[in-house]
Amino acid sequence: MQKSNKSIAGYHLLMILSSVDGVFAPEEGIHIHKYLAEEFPFKINLDNELEAIALLQPEEWKDHFEFHARCFLEDSTEQERKSFVQFAKSLIKADDIVTEEEHTFYKLLKNLWHLN
Repeated sequence: MQKSNKSIAGYHLLMILSSVDGVFAPEEGIHIHKYLAEEFPFKINLDNELEAIALLQPEEWKDHFEFHARCFLEDSTEQERKSFVQFAKSLIKADDIVTEEEHTFYKLLKNLWHLN
C-alpha cells in the first residue's frame, strides 16, 4: 500500500471509524464533511480513496486503519494528533451511540499514537 499524506490518512481513519459499527449515520457524515472542509479548502476528488475503503472487507479494516494511523503519525505534530483524536471522539459520539467496535478502534488509534 502506498503511503498517504496526513489529510488523506485522516480521511481513511474517519471513514473506518464511522463504518466499523455497520452503520454510517448521517451525523457521522456531517462530521466527515467538516474534516474535509478544513483539510481540503480546495476541490479534491476522493473517489479513489472512497473506493479503496469501500472494497475493504471487515477483517481488513484493522490493518488498513493501522497503516493510515502510521501515515498520519509520520506527517503530524503531537498537537495535530491530539486534535485529531478529539475530533475522532466527537465523530464516534455523533449519533449518540458508541459501539464496542468504535471504541476499540478509537483506543487503537490512541495506543498507536501513544496518547494514553
